[in-house]
Amino acid sequence: MPQRTRYAIVGTGSRAEMYIDAITGAHADVAELVAILDLNPGRMEHYAARIAERAPGAGAPVQRHPDDLEAVIRDERIDRVIVTSPDFTHAGYVSRSLRAGANVVVEKPLTVNEEGSRQIVEAVEETGGEVVMTFNYRYAPRNTEFKRVIASGAIGKPLSVHFEWVLDTSHGADYFRRWHRQKTNSGGLLIHKASHHFDLVNWWISDVPSRVFASGGLRFYGRENWEARGGGSRPERGTGAPVDDPFALDLRRDERLSELYLGNEGYDGYRRDQDVFDQGITIEDNLSLVVDYASGASMSYSLNAHSPWEGYRIAVNGTEGRVELDVVERGDVSLDAEGRIVDPSAVVDESRANTVRPRSERILLQRHWETPREVEIPVGEGGHGGGDTILLRDVFVGRGEDDLGRAADYLDGIRAIAVGISGNKSLATGLPVTVDDLDLGVKLGATVGAASESAR
Repeated sequence: MPQRTRYAIVGTGSRAEMYIDAITGAHADVAELVAILDLNPGRMEHYAARIAERAPGAGAPVQRHPDDLEAVIRDERIDRVIVTSPDFTHAGYVSRSLRAGANVVVEKPLTVNEEGSRQIVEAVEETGGEVVMTFNYRYAPRNTEFKRVIASGAIGKPLSVHFEWVLDTSHGADYFRRWHRQKTNSGGLLIHKASHHFDLVNWWISDVPSRVFASGGLRFYGRENWEARGGGSRPERGTGAPVDDPFALDLRRDERLSELYLGNEGYDGYRRDQDVFDQGITIEDNLSLVVDYASGASMSYSLNAHSPWEGYRIAVNGTEGRVELDVVERGDVSLDAEGRIVDPSAVVDESRANTVRPRSERILLQRHWETPREVEIPVGEGGHGGGDTILLRDVFVGRGEDDLGRAADYLDGIRAIAVGISGNKSLATGLPVTVDDLDLGVKLGATVGAASESAR
């Protein structure tokens, strides 16, 4: 049996589960989970118990504090570190891992600000280590096919992009309960969430952002907005809140969240169920951007975090025509008899088939002077439209033949956050921001060719 790659995971929140299950499950033949690191020992114990139950022969990983990262890499002979910790910690863990001799797999976003970008670039240049960005949306079949249409030349040279993403009052609201609600932690939705979207556009049109103008604000969530709409007093957290409040998340109603977060509050005081209409929220819930690209194309982008349905719509106009992608990920947010949100993963009730927006996805291609035609989308299985399964194969088994260049590295990560960082600066100043005026440790205008190569 060939020697397995030895892994450590830093950060044992909910996103770590996908990687832990992959290492101890589908990819156990090529990967070994040697260590897990977190500030919260209760969450590490949660995953240790999960591993023992799901893969009793896998062996218990070492549990350590993140301060011990370098010692763990050295003493446990770690080959790769997977970073799934809060966004503002990414740059430190990535650079420390590289300098300690391990390669890195990092969840999006790469980091949240210019300083973090410089820190990672310097560590990569100093060590020559590898940083894999896990942009799983690239791997979703619908997004892959959209890329394939553009790469084929069917619409000619891309000239403009129109992109709308709506988050519903289940998923979107959740960012205003968690640590993400503080911009210093997450960079706001322009970085934490929209880095997915900006990466898709960079990849779809094989281009690099050059200038950004942004507008937006906190217009729905937060105490001031609640009171302006006539709202009264509210509890500080959802657990134990009145059952007729659909915005209150009661952790006791979700076994996984209860075990992972509620049961471990005593270690660090972190509350996963804070009120979305609380004071002190510093991120925006409505955002609009105009983004220019190095090739001359431009994008109009909008993000809304309180929609009654969830999905996205994108159109790319080119010299030879137009291609559109419409996706409904969840058609509505339904309430149960107690007034609480129904499990978002639940199957839509067939009896309501004629009354709700159906889940759907469609690519429509229309060339000039031709009848529009629908492009077939392969069926995917698993999270993010089937993208997670394919991504994990690339991460743990290795990159196979891929003419679309879905695998991403730290430069792709920087191209994505550059839009969000510029957008945040524009929000603060009211002025457009030139991306190459940012101090990212690399000038993106010089990476247009690299972007085109990685997209093929």
